[in-house]
Amino acid sequence: MLILLKAAFVIGFDGADHVIHRDGEIVYRDDTIVFVGRDYPGAVDEVVDLGLAVAGPGFIDLDALADIDHALLDSWHASFDGLTWSEDYFRNRRQAVFPFEDTAFMREYALTQLVRNGITTAMPIAAETHSAWAESYDEMAATAASAAKLGLRMYLGPSYRSGVNVVRDDGTRDVLWDEPLGVSGLADAVRFFQDFDGSYGGLIRGALLPCRIETLTPGLMRATASAAAELGSLVRLHCLQGSGEIELLRSWYGKRPLDLLRETGLLGPGLLIPHAVHLDIATELAALAASGASVVHCPLTSVRYGSALRFDEFAAAGVNLALGTDSFPPDMIRNMDYGNNLAKLVTGRLSAGAAADYYRAATLGGARALGRTDLGRLAPGAKADIVAVSLASPRVGVYDDPIRTMLMNCSGSDVSTVVINGRTVLRDGSLPGVDAEAMRVRAQSYFERMKAAYSTRDHLRRPAETLFPPSFRTL
Repeated sequence: MLILLKAAFVIGFDGADHVIHRDGEIVYRDDTIVFVGRDYPGAVDEVVDLGLAVAGPGFIDLDALADIDHALLDSWHASFDGLTWSEDYFRNRRQAVFPFEDTAFMREYALTQLVRNGITTAMPIAAETHSAWAESYDEMAATAASAAKLGLRMYLGPSYRSGVNVVRDDGTRDVLWDEPLGVSGLADAVRFFQDFDGSYGGLIRGALLPCRIETLTPGLMRATASAAAELGSLVRLHCLQGSGEIELLRSWYGKRPLDLLRETGLLGPGLLIPHAVHLDIATELAALAASGASVVHCPLTSVRYGSALRFDEFAAAGVNLALGTDSFPPDMIRNMDYGNNLAKLVTGRLSAGAAADYYRAATLGGARALGRTDLGRLAPGAKADIVAVSLASPRVGVYDDPIRTMLMNCSGSDVSTVVINGRTVLRDGSLPGVDAEAMRVRAQSYFERMKAAYSTRDHLRRPAETLFPPSFRTL
């Protein structure tokens, strides 16, 4: 079928940058866009009028929510002691907190949240805190099936690591190691890539997604680089994200993260680095830009942890910037707005972190990081990944420029329609075939179990009510 979408504002692409079509149209057949502009001259099978809305390319989230608690419990905490494995728990660890079926449900619930927020392409992130070690092949196979059922485009692979951050019995922080688990984890990740890359009609692509840099041995990093080269896979590795990481690597190897990435063969165009807020701008920014690696900027998570990326300086140096939500809820619109405001705060300039630049990062920057010229833009030949954000709600109020209005006046709750690969997966804010309330109730019950489970890992065995006190006295 040939389908035409109409909207008050259509964000097209002229071959170099986004452009705004007032009272514009998008025409697509199957999974591919055939026209963007005004006054399509041919006949179509269906016309959908989105009304007073901004219709643009789907958001690309490269540090995307895949659990139910990400940042909700830990980003306000004065201490991480109770939210990290204890030395005793590491020695006596047993099975995961949740059985396979429950974990699969939580992944699926998280994916529905991505779609609701206009995210059409996602690379997941989930806490391994509740796992037996990291993620498994079977968990990712179930996630791939859930994504395909929802129609979500994803880059997937089970996480793996050689060590885990712990709090020792004396209260100090460290990493304890089980290197064979890192080796077997990489083997599972390679097997997943070989089995699932290009599956479900191309919606699922493989990727190597190891955990934080301080939880990998240099040997596992080299093996990851070798496997990525052989498979033609992207690698995403969380690093340059905290002072603790920097101190550990310096004490073990006498090196900074960027040095370790370079020496192990990971630093290059196929590497995605979430956060990078602890990069030394004066001495390392030029080298990062020259490497071709992409930075996945997560402004909402950064500000929750009291840090900020110097967005404009990275962009001016030529670093490709993509975005990740890395929080619950995965609201990409709020994420862009926080980034826009953070840039002004760290530079003292109102012109910093322009709305257009953050919108580019959420679309074109993500596509560039993935090596995809068919994503992140609305143009003939591109994939029909489209998100419509309504400006008609009374709470949105008056509107001006559609991109600035979207960032300043809207949120993910204003996403009304999502099309992925030519399939309408969200219509009038609803996911067809999904019982949202039943999923919410079930997820809440798991969340309560999750909070209680922290006590078993806490080095002081504090109860949940001590670890997670209410903001005010509860009557």
